[in-house]
Amino acid sequence: MSQVALLDSPAALAALDRLTAAHAAADMAAVFAAVDAYAGTVLAHRLCTANRVDVDAMRVVRLYSSNPQAYPPGGSKEKAGTPWGQRVLRDHEIFVGEGVDAIRAFFDDHDAIARLGLQSVINVPVVQGGRCVGTLNFLMAHETVQASHVHMARLAAAMCVPAYLAAQG
Repeated sequence: MSQVALLDSPAALAALDRLTAAHAAADMAAVFAAVDAYAGTVLAHRLCTANRVDVDAMRVVRLYSSNPQAYPPGGSKEKAGTPWGQRVLRDHEIFVGEGVDAIRAFFDDHDAIARLGLQSVINVPVVQGGRCVGTLNFLMAHETVQASHVHMARLAAAMCVPAYLAAQG
């Protein structure tokens, strides 16, 4: 099935309907869940997390997780002094990690990620007004990431901007 057909699938259209309703209700958790479902039509990811960012402290706090048992909302990570933190949070660059070695090199929780059978990651900085306000993260079982996966992750992050702004309070 082509990626255009995937985006026109009943699952994708239902996720867009849920996203519209979630934005109308200002329901942040529902926004992230709907975006997670929509992106899944292309990415086939196994884990989606959304993090709020405190760039000054170089800390991320999880707002949403598609697997709250393994990665519960409210969990946080310190990213000060890490290449990932500099790249994603300060330089606003998308991070793509392909293979277990890339995940091991950049993430302290690489063992937990491996236990979930995840082998690739896309981390998208959500930037508003020149400042990173969050990251939207997709982890997949497949080892390689296609350009179309990165494009979908970027689109998904843009769909979440209002929810991230609400989280900044």
